Amino acid sequence: MISRRSLLGAAAAAATIPAISPARADGGQVVVSTWGGDYADLLAVNVEKPILDPKGIEIIHDINSSDARKTKLIAEKMSRRGSMDVVHLSDTDMYQMAKLGVFEDVPAASVPNLAEVLQPLRMPYAIPHIFSAQLLVYNPDKVDQPKSFTDFLDPKYKGRVGIPDLNYSVVTMGMALAAGGSMSNWEPAKKILMDLKKNEPRLYPSHEDLVQGLKSGEIWLAPEWLAREFMWKKSGVNLARVVPTEGAIPVIFQASVPKNAQNKANAWAYLDAMLNAKAQLGFADRMGYGPTVTDATLPLSLEQGIGFTPAEEAKFKTPDYEYQAAQLPAILDFWNKDFKG
Repeated sequence: MISRRSLLGAAAAAATIPAISPARADGGQVVVSTWGGDYADLLAVNVEKPILDPKGIEIIHDINSSDARKTKLIAEKMSRRGSMDVVHLSDTDMYQMAKLGVFEDVPAASVPNLAEVLQPLRMPYAIPHIFSAQLLVYNPDKVDQPKSFTDFLDPKYKGRVGIPDLNYSVVTMGMALAAGGSMSNWEPAKKILMDLKKNEPRLYPSHEDLVQGLKSGEIWLAPEWLAREFMWKKSGVNLARVVPTEGAIPVIFQASVPKNAQNKANAWAYLDAMLNAKAQLGFADRMGYGPTVTDATLPLSLEQGIGFTPAEEAKFKTPDYEYQAAQLPAILDFWNKDFKG
């Protein structure tokens, strides 16, 4: 099983990380704009309490959606004093914001654990925290192993397909592939999504809500991160997973520091703590996301649970960041007005 090494030419070009004088964290606050739920809980358990609390750094969580974070970054771009010190986003969203020039480059001297980051995952404007990939998850008691995103349109699954609303972009990618499009052509996704709408899928505002639908039998199948399937199955939910014929779409969850952050020394300390090997293994064991650093060695059983075979990795569909940056606003508008409306 392979979970990290050959993953992600997706990380585009790995530019040289600037080495500047380190900014030392001496207590005080850091405002972290992130997701809630399991992710925020695991940040607290693995990153904040064991590593940052002893340094006297007070963590203030700004819990919101990815789109809310992006809107705030754009609105505050010209402000001298921003409201966020650390911003968490997926790789696609982070690239879109980095194109606007809102982030500092990550200084190697202030983030020592950057030296352990897998080379293909390096980018100048963000650290890679964890990664996984989207595939199909399903209840094996209710569903024969699905093969494709097109299975969501089968009338026998009417009202039984769950869609994580916050994953609209990557779901759109999968549907585009199923409809004959590509990672650089999402247009075919629109028709197939409207066909899916006729099959009355259930949309959930969070992953935590979606798994409740799976547990209760309200839904039987969904597009989801492998990491989520691993975590939910580990907690006792009856689930199986399969890489669809269209291929799995990898994702890296990243963290960056805005140029107008007010507590940069603490922000760099926070990013460094996210790359701590023990913290990374905590996320892998509890949530099923792959580590992004070379010094976090997974036990074989865990590697098998959250990894991909070489054949599965060969079917990875790497995002086209440039195309997505241009298309995301229009796709979100279509998703909200047409698909959900």
